[in-house]
Formats: sequence, structure tokens, C-alpha cells
Amino acid sequence: MCEEFNALTKQNTWDLVPRPDGVNVIRCIWLFHRKFRDSGDLERYKARLVDNDTNQQEGIDCGETFSPVVKPTTIQTVLSIAMGMHWPIHQLDVKNAFFHGDLKETVYMHQPPDFVHPAIPQFVCRLRKSLYGLKQAPRTWYDHFARYLLQIGFICSRCDNSLFTFHRGSSTAYLLLDVDDIVLTASSDGLKNEIIALLKTEFAMTDLGKLSYFLGISMTRSAATMFLYQRKYAEEIVYRAKMANCKIMPTPVDSKSKLSANDGAPVSDPTLYRSLAGALQYLTFTRPDIAYVIQQVCFFMHDPREFHFAALKRIIRYVKGTLDFGLHLYPSAPTKLLAYTDADWAGCPDTRRSTSGYCVFLGDNLITWSAKRQATLSRSSAEGEYHGVANVVAEICWFRNLLLELQCPLRKASIVYCDNISAIYMFHNPVQHQRTKHIEMHIHFVREKVARGQVKILHVPSSYQYADIFTKGLPRQLFTDFRSSLSVRPPPAPSEGEY
Repeated sequence: MCEEFNALTKQNTWDLVPRPDGVNVIRCIWLFHRKFRDSGDLERYKARLVDNDTNQQEGIDCGETFSPVVKPTTIQTVLSIAMGMHWPIHQLDVKNAFFHGDLKETVYMHQPPDFVHPAIPQFVCRLRKSLYGLKQAPRTWYDHFARYLLQIGFICSRCDNSLFTFHRGSSTAYLLLDVDDIVLTASSDGLKNEIIALLKTEFAMTDLGKLSYFLGISMTRSAATMFLYQRKYAEEIVYRAKMANCKIMPTPVDSKSKLSANDGAPVSDPTLYRSLAGALQYLTFTRPDIAYVIQQVCFFMHDPREFHFAALKRIIRYVKGTLDFGLHLYPSAPTKLLAYTDADWAGCPDTRRSTSGYCVFLGDNLITWSAKRQATLSRSSAEGEYHGVANVVAEICWFRNLLLELQCPLRKASIVYCDNISAIYMFHNPVQHQRTKHIEMHIHFVREKVARGQVKILHVPSSYQYADIFTKGLPRQLFTDFRSSLSVRPPPAPSEGEY
């Protein structure tokens, strides 16, 4: 507590002033927690002074809020490029990040508990800088950090505000910001060290060395692969569900079952269901093989039934048997985008809406995937497929712009594989038919990208349609083959060594 309080006073975080009449004074509390390493060992104890923002009033002592959180897809893309270019990847942590943000609003706070000034206990703190817990704290910190990066030559990405790029001649660097965690990769060790030195002149930072643990995800790198996994997090989910000794399952979902809103009696503990389903959502960051079934069980958060809970437990049984599995990234040149898309037409037994799924590869690396129920009803299987293709083409357009900002422009058309021949005919046929008028916007959007040479739609047999894993339950052998094709496998052999 003393260390935290001294850091606050050193930063001139507040001034002690007499309490003005009629002003809103917010309270603050001390929070204590333990910080662990990725191995599970205790790293240190932390105490943090946090504002209670529940009585902040918008327009008076808080304005616009924003949380600088990087997109998972951006992380995968940057890591994939760094692997392909054999660049070093470094991790940094900003100490007391939110204290660097300068407040524009006038905010008054009670003096911290146990640190009330004995001579003037009736005074209050007029905040100069933001504190953790303030609604505007993430925004003020991001503004300060972004301004400094722009001063030293970085450019903020338009595709993702938490991505910053640096280009100087043949030298290039990418910086990812997630609240106070930073991932930095550069084309040379000299440029990387130069940027770190510049950052340390402005911010108090901890150099964590090579990237190994970021946002709860462990990462190991060798010359042949980077392995992203969440074993510790998955073990915590199994433990929370009290299923440490459960029987494991070979697949996360039955290939014959479809979940309905009224299946079985309501569960006795809906809070546990929601907690487990929400926790499993984050596991899909490195486990695309469970994305479809997680999307299915999350539909029933408002009123979970016993049948839904059984499906949820099956996922945990599958996770228990694949704790070591994770996502592999390989040293592949970022010269092509390849996508697979599929739709399970009228698959929902309640609404008869279709489920779309897609996966996108940059070179040989899987960088994004999706399993999502369509917002509207499709009148045919071709229409359902067309909605899915339009979604992945929109994602590809975003990727092409992102790669342009990263100085890795694509010279060739992006390939989209679809297994519905009728839908493919509609992509290339300029004649409008009566049955396609209601999806005309999707048709024109995709056709325009095809005409410009940015996208090419090709047919793929169903036996090679990897996106099937995001739209339905599959037989065991087919599921295992598709899972491996998505680079979801056990860790590499330890003999490969570290990079």
C-alpha cells in the first residue's frame, strides 16, 4: 500500500483542497490481489487504489469513455507476420498506466483510507490524473500513450486503434496495446531496443523479455512454430465445474443433436451455467474447434435447461481430454489470404435460421474464424450460403486494408471456398432473378469485389470444407481431420528447442 501511495504522490496525481460546496465527491477503496506467472507460481502481491465510479455523473465529472483493447484477429495477424519474417517479439508492461492520463474534467475524491492527512483530514483530493476505476481512465491513458507514439514516428492504424506501425526506410515495427500490456515486434533487434529505450524515457515500464504470456495466453516459440495455448485457464474451468475426474469425450458436440430453447427442465443453478459458458468463450481464442458449440450453448444464457447443461458438460469433458491442445503458427510468408465458408441451412429448430461459419488463413496460418447464427431467415440453402460468403468477404476486405497498413499488401486475389454450386453461380451471373431481389445488396457487394479482382469464389468438395466445423457437429474422424487442418494440435516436440 505504501509503495502504491508513494507512486501516486510522486506522479502528482492529486492536490489536497478544501471541499467545495455542492460538488460530487467520489469514494476510493484499496484492492488487493495476487499476480501469478504463466506457470501458476506466485509472482507478487499487489495493492491498488481504485475509485468507486458508481456515483460519477456523466457530463459533470466524466465524459467520453473508451477502453484500448486490441482485436484478437489483429494479434494473430501481427504474430503470423512476425513469424514469417523471423522478427523478435517482445513484451512490455507499463507500471501504473492509468496514472499517466491527464484529466480534463474536474473530479473530487475522498482521501485514501489509512492515508488521510492528519493536519487536514477534512480536505478532499482534486484529481489531476486519472486513477483506476474512473470511467474515463482508460481513455485518458490511451490518449496520452497514442500522442507519444505519434511523436516518435508511429502511425495509428485505422483498422484497429490499438495497433501502431513504424516505418523508416527498410525498418518496420508493430506495437500492440491492450490496456497496459504491450507487444512489440520489429524487423531488427536494434530497432526494437531503440523503441523500448524511447518508451522508457516517458513511462515507467517493466521489460518482460520475449513474448511468453499475454492476456492469459501462453506462447512458446521455436524455429519451426509458435504455439499458443491456454492449459492453465482450461484447467481452472474444469476445476470450477467440479469435473476434474470426469470421463473425457472425443468431440465437443453430438453430430445428431440440435439445441432447442425448451429442452428439459430449467437448471437448478443458472449462475453456474452462465459462468462456465462465459469462461469457455475466452478459451476459443486458441481453440477454434469448440467455437461452434460454445456459440450454441450461449444462446440460452437467459433460460438454461438441463439439456443445455448436458451439452455444456460435454464440452468440458472434451476440453479435459485436450488440455494440451492449442493453436500453431508457422513461418509462412503473408502473401495470400484463403478463406472457407459454409452455412447450416435452417439449422435452428426454434427459428429455422441458418448458422454461418468461416475461417481465414494468412499464408499457412489460421488467423480468424467465426460461428454465428444469421440475423435473418434464408429462403433456400443457396441464400444461406450467400449470406455466409458476404460475411467472410467483408472480413477479407478488412484484412486487406490491415495488411496494407502493415506494409504487406496482397498482390493476388483472395480465394474464398464454398461448397454450394448454386450460390457460386449467383456470384458470377450478372442477371438478377426474382428469387434474389431480397439479397441484392449482398450480391452487388460480393460481385463488386470479384470484378475488381480482390476476391475469387471457388468450389470445394464437402469433404474438404473446413468451415463445416463451425456450423454443425461432425463425426469423430472428420472432426479430428478438420481440427488438425486448422492447426489445433498438441504442443510441438520439446527437442525442437526455443527460438
